[in-house]
This record gives sequence, C-alpha cells and structure tokens, in this order.
Amino acid sequence: MYLTHLVLRNFRNYAQAHLTFSPTVNLILGDNGQGKTNLLEAIYLLSTGRSFRTRSLSDLIRAGENFFYIEAHFQKEGISQSIKVYYDETTRKVQYNNTTYPHLTALLGILPGVLLSPEDHSLISGSPAERRRFLDLHIAQMDPLYVHHLARYFRALKQRNHLLRTKSDSTLNAWEETMAHSGSYLVQSRKAAISALEKPLHAWIDLLSDGKDTLAVRYPAPHAETQEEIFSHLLTHWRKARPKEMHLGSTLSGPHRDDLEIVLSGKQAKGFSSEGQKRSVVASLKIAEWQRFKESTGSTPLIGIDDFGIQLDPKRLSQFQQQMKTLNQVFLTSPQPLSMSLFDTPAQTIRIEKGAVHH
Repeated sequence: MYLTHLVLRNFRNYAQAHLTFSPTVNLILGDNGQGKTNLLEAIYLLSTGRSFRTRSLSDLIRAGENFFYIEAHFQKEGISQSIKVYYDETTRKVQYNNTTYPHLTALLGILPGVLLSPEDHSLISGSPAERRRFLDLHIAQMDPLYVHHLARYFRALKQRNHLLRTKSDSTLNAWEETMAHSGSYLVQSRKAAISALEKPLHAWIDLLSDGKDTLAVRYPAPHAETQEEIFSHLLTHWRKARPKEMHLGSTLSGPHRDDLEIVLSGKQAKGFSSEGQKRSVVASLKIAEWQRFKESTGSTPLIGIDDFGIQLDPKRLSQFQQQMKTLNQVFLTSPQPLSMSLFDTPAQTIRIEKGAVHH
C-alpha cells in the first residue's frame, strides 16, 4: 500500500497544492514555518480522522477561508483507490471511492499510518490520557468494533456520571451493564494489543540502545482473562463503588482512567530514563505499532517522521536509518537537506516554501 497523490485546498497554509509521492522515501524540506508538518498532518488526518496537533477541525482551515478539502489517491492490494475529505465548520464529509460517509471515523482502517513527531514525548512524560489515546487509535485503525464500543462506553459513562451527580440510582444498573459490556471489550482488546506489540518492542529497543536496554509495556487491568470475567469484574467494582462515587459525582475508575506502564530496564521510563532513552522508547513504540499493523492487516502502513533526526542521538539515528528500507513508504520532514545515501533506497525530495510545493 502506498500514497501516490495528495491534493490540498485551504488546508492550514496551503491555498492549493498537488503532490506526487515516491512509493519509498519522501523527504520534505523547508525552513521552519513553511508548511512541512502541515503535510504530515493532512496524511495523519486521512489515516485517523483527526489531527495530531489540535482537537478542533476549524484550526485546519486556511485563514480567511471557510472550508478545507483533502483528496488522496493510493494503491492498496494492487487497486487504485481514493479518499476525499471536506469540512466547512458545519459539514463533515468523507468519500471513499464511490461511497460517502458523514463522519471522519469512517477513515479509520482505510489508509493506516503511524506518525513519529517531537510532540510524542508526551507518551512518556504526559498524562495517562496521552497513552490511552495512543493505544485507542492504534487498535481503532484495525478494529471497527473497537470504535463502536469506545463510543458506547463513553455514552453510558456520561449517563452514569449524571445519575451520580443527581444522586439518582433509578437506572444505574442498566448504564453500568452497558459500560461493563463495552468496557470488557476495550480492556480485552487493549491487553491483546500490548501482548502483540511486545516482540517488536523488544527488537527495536535492543537495536536502538545497542543491546543496553530492555523495554516492557504493561496494561494494569483486571487479572481476569476472558471478556465475561472482565465484564463481571467491572460490574462488581462499579456497584461496590457507588456510595463513594455518588458522593463525589464521578466514576473514578475503569477503562477511561486506565494507564500504560512503560518500563525501561526495570524502571519506570517516565521518572528514570534519560532524554535519549525516552526518544528511543517512543521510536520503538511507533515502529512496533507499524509492524503490528503490517502483520495484522497484510498491508504496509504509511509512516511519517516529523523533524527527522532530532528525536535520536547520532548513533541511534544511524541505526534507525539502516532500517529505513524495511518501512516501505516513508514521509520525512527536515529543515536541512539530508544525504540520500543515508537511506539505502530511492528517495524523492519535495521542497516547501510558504505553502507552495516544489518537486
């Protein structure tokens, strides 16, 4: 699978742009503030239905305009396909080939992709919500049912919290059962994802640390194994917690509060790792994510790397570059020209200046 063409209209600082990509390495060059990262943002939006920089789609509309439009053409399983995305602050529209959808969640799974950016340090140093978001998006790109259960869980959670605040237990049983049903699916899927990421995580941290570090990611969820056991555990817990949570007016625990433990060489990465080690952990997480996509779907996901080179020190960067040819289609941004010989694979250079594209 690879992206062949991308068309942008009124997206960030692009009035109109048309890009053609190499199926291998695409190096996007330009000074800071010219629009390099905006291209990766557009590609990421096509993969996930969201931006990695803002929660407001309105922020993506070019200043002075009232809509943005993205069109992508790509090869998947030997077939030419297309995606078109339109947003004008009131209407969201996705067209995948000849089918139209009203929600951006329809994009999930069509053109899977992974992004490595400087902001990813929040996976280590940030809040539990950042780590949950990483895991949820990873699973959602492969499993549409996960998206259904995630939405269903949060709808029921909202209702339960409302009843807790109003001190009403008339329908709590029903909402807690809905939460437990969808929550058990979320927990089981998250545990399975962590287990599947384990092998590539070990391999990549071993490579990037030159064999000096080990990496483990743990999901401290119920010890129950089956979905039925997790359902029973969650339901029992919430019913026991009702008096305390009714006093506080909020559901204090569950899949919406769970965290990932990231452990480097036996210690919590958040508090005990150097900056270089943290960058290696993040890179390992993202490449392991890419490998799981490939193994689970049979397609080769896109991968974008923003500000290539600043995430890793020179030695780790050299080791990473040697593996670049295994990643298929890659989009790199850099303010400085890079030697094409670094990549050991054909590469295309795209220059960006004030929202204008120069192939």
